[in-house]
Amino acid sequence: MLTVDQVKHHCNIEQDFTEDDAWLAARIKAAVRYVENSTRRTLYENAADPLYLADPDALLYGEDIETAMLMLIAHWYANREAVVTGVSVATPDFAVEAFLQPYRIYGV
Repeated sequence: MLTVDQVKHHCNIEQDFTEDDAWLAARIKAAVRYVENSTRRTLYENAADPLYLADPDALLYGEDIETAMLMLIAHWYANREAVVTGVSVATPDFAVEAFLQPYRIYGV
C-alpha cells in the first residue's frame, strides 16, 4: 500500500518535513476506506494473501488504485476544510471515479 514517503513525493512535500506525517498516515487509511466503499470490495496488497484468495469480492492493489488514492490524498491535503468560502474549488471526483469505476460491484 501507499507509504507516507510516496504521498509526500506526490504532493511535493519535502521528505524532511515530518510535522504532517501522522496526518498523512491517517489519510492513507481513509483513502483505503474510500476505495473499498466506492468499489464495494475489500482491498488487498498482494495476491498471496490467503484472505485475498478466499474473498470473492477481493480487489488487488495496483497502479490505478494507487493513483486514485494519491489524487484523493493530494486533494485532501490542499483542501483541509469541507467548505471553502469565496473560493472556487475543483474536486477530484471525476478522475478518481474514472480509476475506480471498472472495479465497482453494482447492485444491491
